Amino acid sequence: MSNKALKILGQEIKPGQSASLEMEVAKLHTRNSLRIPVIIERAKEDGPVLLCMGGVHGDEMNGVAIVRDIIRKKYNKPIKGTIICIPVFNVFGYLNQQREFPDGRDLNRMFPGSADGSLASQFAHAFTKEIAPKVDYVLDFHTGGAERSNYPNARCALNDAKVLHLAKVFGAPFIVNSTYIPKSIRELFHKMGKTILLFEGGKSLELNDEVVKCGVEGAYNVMKYLGMHEGVASAENEPVIVTKSKWIRAQHSGIFETRIQNGTWVKHKTVIGRISDPFGDFERRVLAPRDCYVFGLNTTSIVNKGDAIFHISMETQE
Repeated sequence: MSNKALKILGQEIKPGQSASLEMEVAKLHTRNSLRIPVIIERAKEDGPVLLCMGGVHGDEMNGVAIVRDIIRKKYNKPIKGTIICIPVFNVFGYLNQQREFPDGRDLNRMFPGSADGSLASQFAHAFTKEIAPKVDYVLDFHTGGAERSNYPNARCALNDAKVLHLAKVFGAPFIVNSTYIPKSIRELFHKMGKTILLFEGGKSLELNDEVVKCGVEGAYNVMKYLGMHEGVASAENEPVIVTKSKWIRAQHSGIFETRIQNGTWVKHKTVIGRISDPFGDFERRVLAPRDCYVFGLNTTSIVNKGDAIFHISMETQE
């Protein structure tokens, strides 16, 4: 879209201007307003509008740190187009260090929302109405939930050539095929004809410098590709494209120990973990069911039977 006339949250952002706005969503019973900071940098030259957002889930610290560092390094100041940064999307979840919204709902399952719905639904509705229509591209930064740690990867529908190409430009070690989840932000933007790329790295309530670095460099690659900064996008390695994946689940309950590093290639029947009881009565090895990459693992010390413990590739392509 052309951003010659760009009006966000009731304020016009003219070429060469910056703005730090707040999106007010709802009033709480304490009379406080629910607001999120929205940081906008518009270049003098017309171009695409890119949204960088973190903290959709309040306990996902790496995403917040990635958008923070994009701002800190001034990558959000383009030479062409407009960059919008929302470092902490779910402010209340972030303050409480919880994944959910104050009403207990997963914000990323509430879009496009409703003006008369729950608090999370009202929030989603305001974003859908006020900000989503203004952007062309979206980088949405996430981490693994609970105790699951994700090796840095970009997620997209592989049958969407435009998004797949953007994922390659981003340059994460893995690109994972992921369908559009109903009522998620990804599905919202997809239905609106926008290009959205989701980045996953690390786990909740934990900062990982390497994950943050990967996310920031990936965003900078996308900005250069879109002409928002000078230079050519570059990645350290060609990404592994995972066309099909699955979680290995614990066959026993007990003390869980991993035997491999996240992000590694393992051969069929390699011992990748073990589960034992606290009394020394039994020990069970967890074997790789095939030659595969492991790009997600459970970091908890205790698992129950059926818990997801290793995310592995079932099919890959060059």
